[in-house]
Amino acid sequence: MDSDNLEKINIILDADVEIREVSGIATETEFLPIPDGQKIKEQVTEFDKKTRTLSGILNRIHSTRSEKMSALLDTARPILESCRETTAALADIVPPHQFWKWKDMWSNSLRTAVFAATLAEYLQDGALLSLQQVAETLGIKPEWQDRLALPVEDYLHGVINLVNELSRLAVNAVTLGDFDQPIKISLFVKDVFAGFSMVVHLAVWDTVLLTWIPAESQERPPSASI
Repeated sequence: MDSDNLEKINIILDADVEIREVSGIATETEFLPIPDGQKIKEQVTEFDKKTRTLSGILNRIHSTRSEKMSALLDTARPILESCRETTAALADIVPPHQFWKWKDMWSNSLRTAVFAATLAEYLQDGALLSLQQVAETLGIKPEWQDRLALPVEDYLHGVINLVNELSRLAVNAVTLGDFDQPIKISLFVKDVFAGFSMVVHLAVWDTVLLTWIPAESQERPPSASI
C-alpha cells in the first residue's frame, strides 16, 4: 500500500467519524467535561491515524525481500516512536483514577501499536517483546497506572495479531524465495503458543484452587493429635 492510498483511506475514515458525530451518535467524550473530552478525542484520533499508518507500512512486509526489510522497518520506526507523544498527552488529559472508565476509547489503537512494536522487533531480532518492553517502546510509564496503562489483555491481543500476520508472512516469504523464514516463524510461533498454554494452565489451576480447596478444607475432619 503506497502513501497516497494510505492517505486516502485516512481521509475516508476521518470523514466517517465526523458523519457519526453530526448524526448524533453518542460517544464517551460527551460525558466528559469540556474541554477535557475534546482533548481526549483529538489525541485518540491522532493515535488512530498513527497506528493505521503503521499498519499500512508494515503490510508491505509481504512483498519485501529479507535484504530490504531493514529499510522498511526504518520507515516505520519514527512513527512508532511518535506514539510516545500521544500516550504522554493522553496521560496528561485523562482525569486521575479514571483509566478503566475511558480505556475503551483507545484500546483498538493501543492493540495495533502493540502489534506493530512486536512485529518490528521480530523482523529485526527474531524475538518477542515483553509487556513491559512494549510499554517502554510506547512511552507508557508505571506512574500513569491510574490514567493510562497497557493492560495484559491488550498486550495479548496484539501478540495474537502478530501470530496471524506471521502466518501470512510464512506463505509469502516462500513466494519471494526466502525458504528460511517459514522455519523461523514456526519455531517462534511454537514458543508463543507454549506461553499462551502456560497462561491458560495457570488460569485453570487458579480456578481449581479457588473452587475446590476451600470446600475440601471445610469438609476435612480435624486430624487427631498424637
